[in-house]
Amino acid sequence: MSASPLAGKRIVLGVTGGIAAYKAIEVSRRLVDAGAHVVPIMTDAAQHFVGATTLSALASEPVQTELWNNPTTPIPHTEVGQGADLIIVAPATAKSIAAYRMGYSHDLLQNTLIATRAPVIVCPAMHTEMWEHPSVVDNIATLRARGVHIVEPETGRLAGGDVGAGRLASPETIVAAAERLLGPSDLAGVKVVVSAGGTREPIDAVRVIANRSSGKQGYAIAAEAAARGAQVTLVSTVGLPTPADVQVVAVETAAEMQSAMETAAGDHDVIVMAAAVADFRPSNAASGKIKKHDGVPEITLEPTPDILAALGGSKRAGQVLVGFAAETADLISNAQGKLERKRLDLIVANDVSAPGVGFAHDTNAVTMLRPDAKPVEIDLATKRDVARAVIDAVVDIRSAR
Repeated sequence: MSASPLAGKRIVLGVTGGIAAYKAIEVSRRLVDAGAHVVPIMTDAAQHFVGATTLSALASEPVQTELWNNPTTPIPHTEVGQGADLIIVAPATAKSIAAYRMGYSHDLLQNTLIATRAPVIVCPAMHTEMWEHPSVVDNIATLRARGVHIVEPETGRLAGGDVGAGRLASPETIVAAAERLLGPSDLAGVKVVVSAGGTREPIDAVRVIANRSSGKQGYAIAAEAAARGAQVTLVSTVGLPTPADVQVVAVETAAEMQSAMETAAGDHDVIVMAAAVADFRPSNAASGKIKKHDGVPEITLEPTPDILAALGGSKRAGQVLVGFAAETADLISNAQGKLERKRLDLIVANDVSAPGVGFAHDTNAVTMLRPDAKPVEIDLATKRDVARAVIDAVVDIRSAR
């Protein structure tokens, strides 16, 4: 299983003076959790919004704030800038963006930006009127033309109760941008569709037959594929935050998922069926709510479509099909049978009765089986780490062809 592309990387995190500076704390935590060494720099204005002590505690070393009186080196901007693998500025205010464009080296952060040859990610955050001002638009366009990577702000609630464009991108989105920049692009130009969540089959207008799938593993796979350059479609029954650069198609029932997956299969290169599709559904769902005082209803079930088998039967030459097997007994034999019956290139099997594994957990432990290779076991790990292993296997399968 390959490590995170951020592992071992030295990342400078610059924080400027906007209300969104508090989000830099979470960005730092996520970077450190991914194995990065985070070097924090705060401007004077940033310290009006978040304490240097807090960021120092969650980064890899104490916050640096000024050019002068640095006990470690007489030229901190050169040392920090030259030693960086990546610089992230989050949030980046209109003032800091203008200074960066002009090369106005008035503080430690701007000096570091000018003195580095490392890639730079700028994450703007400001009120809508400022974000849309022609001078800011021009500054952003100039930085883009120079090769600076811009993580666009989102639309949402801003300081003072305003709503509009200019809200700092989520920490997850910012870290995903870093992963894309520093990680492999071994799925560049590849179209990947992933299903996630458990289907919901209606009994009546308010009740459903469902399962315990949270969709977390499917979302992690979609995020990993996108980070490695793929064009990703996520067919989902759940409302988890959408991974960066992923298009979501919302569905609910097995029939709706079948339609979405078969449509995507027509032009996608990789299909990952991570969703837990209900095996049965009521043959006749009531149009209204079944009332308790009417007595216990009889519910006749019928099988749902076997989406994975249908995809295997219509698989195009060169297309990679990945399935999942959530089991509580006979894990390997059940998964092996499914691998063969449904013409899969890879199956990811997990024992959902084991502690910390499967539904709703943030961790998973799986065994990956292929027709042409020995089983690969992944011990208990985060679902993103498992996703990385799955995508590694997909890349290997594609390379072998």
